[in-house]
Amino acid sequence: MFAVLFLVGCADAGSVEADDSAGVAEAKAPAATAEQEPTRTSAADEGDSDEESARDRDPAGAVTGSALQMLYELEVKGRAPKTGYDRELFGWRDDVDHNGCDTRNDVLRRDLEDITLKSGGCVVLGGSLTSDYTGDTFDFIRGDGNNIDIDHVVALSNAWQTGAQQLSEDELLEFGNEPVNLLAVESSVNRSKGDGDAATWLPPRKGYRCEYVARQIQVKHDYDLWVTPPEFDAMEGLLLDCDEDEFGDDEWPDRHDGDVKPEPAPEYEPEPQYEPKPDPKPESKTSGGGSSGSSGASSSSGSSGGSASSGSGTSGGGGVYFKNCDAARDAGAAPVHAGDPGYAGHLDRDGDGIGCEWS
Repeated sequence: MFAVLFLVGCADAGSVEADDSAGVAEAKAPAATAEQEPTRTSAADEGDSDEESARDRDPAGAVTGSALQMLYELEVKGRAPKTGYDRELFGWRDDVDHNGCDTRNDVLRRDLEDITLKSGGCVVLGGSLTSDYTGDTFDFIRGDGNNIDIDHVVALSNAWQTGAQQLSEDELLEFGNEPVNLLAVESSVNRSKGDGDAATWLPPRKGYRCEYVARQIQVKHDYDLWVTPPEFDAMEGLLLDCDEDEFGDDEWPDRHDGDVKPEPAPEYEPEPQYEPKPDPKPESKTSGGGSSGSSGASSSSGSSGGSASSGSGTSGGGGVYFKNCDAARDAGAAPVHAGDPGYAGHLDRDGDGIGCEWS
């Protein structure tokens, strides 16, 4: 996993912001606090392969093990084409740590407070989140009205265009479910980010920007990804103003961890009491074996009749089928609710009745 990473500074990230920055869409959670500000930042043409942006590098001035030092070790070049990109390649939400719980619920159990778990200890039914991106605290709404997404700090599409195409199948799965690269945040804030990098998007809460960028650098450093020239400039400019700080490993919780409000044990009604029946009188012996054959025929007939209905089933898609969530989004159908055309189990891996609610 990741070693402790040191930051170098975070007073005021205003140097990375542009005059024409666009604000983050209003979250379903409470409004942003006074210290928050629009998050869009200026960016040069990312297709420019000129690496002049690295001209101000000063590796000798970076603290060993710091995010700034790791940044100076990253390759700087433009984004590669998005050809061949598919979210499914990253196995997002798989149980890669083999703790019996999918990644989304691992993150919810780690990041939420006062959680309630479904019997079994994996699925989060309720809890509250204090968002790293905005500082707001709000209750988790599960199912219809879901208000929490799991954000990939380095977006999967961004990773694909900055080196992840070269990762093996196992490495892609590890990247897609990497704890340091995953945070529970407001759905609306996450969706305003898209696949933006540090040159085009930063969290509204300025106090978290240093750690946010440090996480991106650590992830890219550990998976041999590169940064674009505008991305490098934005990261360096931010980190040079950061106070020294640190964050450690983000380990996954074990099953049942954090469940401060367990579901009550089910109540069972007592079974009715029956008076014992008198022993039956012994039957007299009779000749003939016809009853045996009759019983066998009846059994055979019952078995044959019962099997006829086993092939029936339902497909609640109404003839609409989406191969994956990318297809559902392209059709404008995401999130897909149970009963909606196109809803299917492979789109709803945590079984909460809503498919493709994550990004």
